[in-house]
Amino acid sequence: GNIKEGIWEKGELLYAKKAPASGINAANALPKCSDPSHRHNCEGSLVFSNGGKYVGEWKNNKTHGQGRETFPNGDKYVGAYKNDKLHGQGVYTFANGAKYVGAYKNNKRHGQGTVTFTSGNKYIGEWKDGKRNGQGTNSWAVGKSWGDKYVGEWKDGKRTGQGTYTYANGNIKE
Repeated sequence: GNIKEGIWEKGELLYAKKAPASGINAANALPKCSDPSHRHNCEGSLVFSNGGKYVGEWKNNKTHGQGRETFPNGDKYVGAYKNDKLHGQGVYTFANGAKYVGAYKNNKRHGQGTVTFTSGNKYIGEWKDGKRNGQGTNSWAVGKSWGDKYVGEWKDGKRTGQGTYTYANGNIKE
């Protein structure tokens, strides 16, 4: 049978590990980058001058395809790149433990995604240009809004339009 390995959430495969260089899908694996001055259609790594590190696919000397990056501040990203930018499905884990799982476009959250903060607060929904935008659900696990939930429309990162705010005590504000 087929084996799927990678990053999963709610039964969905978000990021598949690449096939090993030998084995079932070895024919599809990219060759190792042999010329550090020109990385093209290959797999390789690079340690940046700021201390960050990228390991993954390259095209035209740019991060392009599947890869993983560790940033100098301890943040980590595993997922898709396009022309040196986070682009496509990925998982971004912040050094403080917060995590975003979802889509990116030109280095910004864009499309469906979930952000979970270390506090347990969570947003599940649509993003546009790095901001909550469209339909989404925000739930609070701590603070003065503990147990509250908002389900509805967002625009430019703010609750806007049709929505329902349910308080922890069961009261509803529409």
